[in-house]
Amino acid sequence: MNHHHDNEHEHEGHSTSLAEELLHHLPYAIFSVAFSLILLSLITHVSSYGIDAAETAEKADSLFHNFHFLHIIFAATGTMITFLRFSHSYLKGLLVGIFSPAVFCTLSDAILPYYGGRMLGVDMHWHVCFYSELPNVLPFLIVGVINGVVMAHHHYSKLGTFSVGSHFVHILVSSLAASTYLLSHGFLNWSEQIGFVFLFLIVAVLVPCTVSDIVVPLLFAKADKKR
Repeated sequence: MNHHHDNEHEHEGHSTSLAEELLHHLPYAIFSVAFSLILLSLITHVSSYGIDAAETAEKADSLFHNFHFLHIIFAATGTMITFLRFSHSYLKGLLVGIFSPAVFCTLSDAILPYYGGRMLGVDMHWHVCFYSELPNVLPFLIVGVINGVVMAHHHYSKLGTFSVGSHFVHILVSSLAASTYLLSHGFLNWSEQIGFVFLFLIVAVLVPCTVSDIVVPLLFAKADKKR
């Protein structure tokens, strides 16, 4: 995910606060979660026509993995673009580009939905793709890191229209992964608690995505500047 308004996001010495970044990304999160609930509604509606709960959960699990893997591309790309705008240490950028998506994609797509489901009494099961499905994860992570390097080098992040679109799509893919993770564990009656699900998913995708794309790479880049 890239930065919008280049001058604004130069941060004049990285002075923009986390609260300001969260506020900047909040509209993307709200609309993204709303779109993900549309998809969830359609899946749930279709499941009421002769598809049992187990089959619905299985299909939702497949969707979760697809969205989660795609999310990793956007996260790795955004992390690399941010870091390389403020530091020329490619080795450290590589480490940040791997570490940040591994932690925060898992947090937003699986760990927070896991605990959210548990709060609602759903029989959730712990699942971390970076541990159990690394061969599937690595191609998306590697391509995301390479994509971030290419885009940072060619200054794609300065294109305002692309920046807005990438913000939205990144958070949308994350919200789709988080919502289908809930559905894959049998949370078929989620619409009865749609208000909580809506608010919870906004927080679950907004905070990790913002920290991953902006806060973490900026902190590591600032450490380079100080030396």
